[in-house]
Amino acid sequence: TDGVFWVDPRNRGIFPLDRFHVPRRLARRIRAGGFTVTVDQDYEAVIDACADRDETWINGDIRRLYVALHRMGYAHSIEVRMEGALAGGLYGVRIGAAFFGESMFHRRTDASKIALVWLVARLRAGGFTLLDSQFVTEHLARFGATSVPRDAYHKMLDAAIRATADFDALPQDASPETVLQLSTQTS
Repeated sequence: TDGVFWVDPRNRGIFPLDRFHVPRRLARRIRAGGFTVTVDQDYEAVIDACADRDETWINGDIRRLYVALHRMGYAHSIEVRMEGALAGGLYGVRIGAAFFGESMFHRRTDASKIALVWLVARLRAGGFTLLDSQFVTEHLARFGATSVPRDAYHKMLDAAIRATADFDALPQDASPETVLQLSTQTS
C-alpha cells in the first residue's frame, strides 16, 4: 500500500452553501422528475461506479477504508436511479458540520448533477457549514464552487468540524420542489 494522505493545496475548492447555484435547465429537469433519489442505500455500488474509469485514485485500500467509514456512519452516498437503474451519484465523508465530497459519477445525463443538488439541500437542512470539493473544476464552478486560500480554509474547517449538523434532517421522500428551494435559498 502507498498509504493514505490528506491533500492540502494552496487553494481549496468549496461550495459556499448559501450561494449554491442550480442552472435553470437543471431545475426544469429536476421538476420534470423521472428519477428517484436515495441516501446510503447503495453506497458500495456508488464508490465502485466512481472508481470505474480509465484512471482513478480509488484503489482497493481506499475502497476498503471508505466502506469502513460508511459502516461507522461517517461516509455517505447519494444515489440517483432512472428507470430502476443506478444512473449517477456521489459519496463523501461527514465530520461535524463539514462534508467532504470525494467523487461523483453519471451514467445518464444530469444524474450526478441531481445528486449534487440533493446533497446541498440535505446539508443546508441539517445545518452544515462547509462543503469541501477539494478542487474547483469548470463543471463545479457552474454551481458556485470557488477556491479559498489555505489559511482561510483551515479556519472554516476548524469551525465546521467543531460544530454539529444532522445529515438526516432532510426526509428521504423530500419533493423536488422542496429540494430546489432548500438548495438555492439565501440566508
